[in-house]
Amino acid sequence: MGFDLFALAFDRRGGDAASMLVHNYPEAWANVYVGFDLSDSDPIRRAGEKSMTGFQWQDVDRYIPLSRGDRQLLQVARESGIGDGFTVPRHLPGEATGSCSFAVAPNARIPLEMLHAAEIVGAVALASARQLIGTGAYTRRAALTERQRECVLWSARGKTAGETAGILGISEETVNRHLKMARGRYSVHCRQMLILCALFDGVIGFSDVYDWWRPL
Repeated sequence: MGFDLFALAFDRRGGDAASMLVHNYPEAWANVYVGFDLSDSDPIRRAGEKSMTGFQWQDVDRYIPLSRGDRQLLQVARESGIGDGFTVPRHLPGEATGSCSFAVAPNARIPLEMLHAAEIVGAVALASARQLIGTGAYTRRAALTERQRECVLWSARGKTAGETAGILGISEETVNRHLKMARGRYSVHCRQMLILCALFDGVIGFSDVYDWWRPL
């Protein structure tokens, strides 16, 4: 397709986690990336969680804010022989995350006429990786009552127990009791982890929180 390099990465989350990594990146960069476990700070990975379609690396700051460390990481990759690239992301919260990237050497031109083909090839490659690794064993999720869900939702929207009580027309003590029972069902001990569990399980949706908070 006119690219010089590729990398396919797929990780299945959960208790039976599994991963796949296939690439032809320069050995020096691969050793640094894996050896220092840079996936957690990789701006391309983070941008992939914000995009539904493939994107060029030169446009990554349209998806996420880039810190000085992010720019340094991209510069090190360039010095290691990796120029601009195109990444096809797949992100299933709580289940799996993956990407298929195509790159060119530094100072080489991205084959813009082949990006549609790269999108299709990347999607097929990621679907095949998921099929090879499997989707993991299904485990029944913690079920919350409707009132518990409402309390978690308003907590995710930044409301205190007192504010949630006023919104729902119940006492603050009742709100705290519902949140405590919800934490118990997930076996977590703080508000942040309760919200994350509820988001990943689909008990509340990201849009339920973001659309309410986002300024009009």
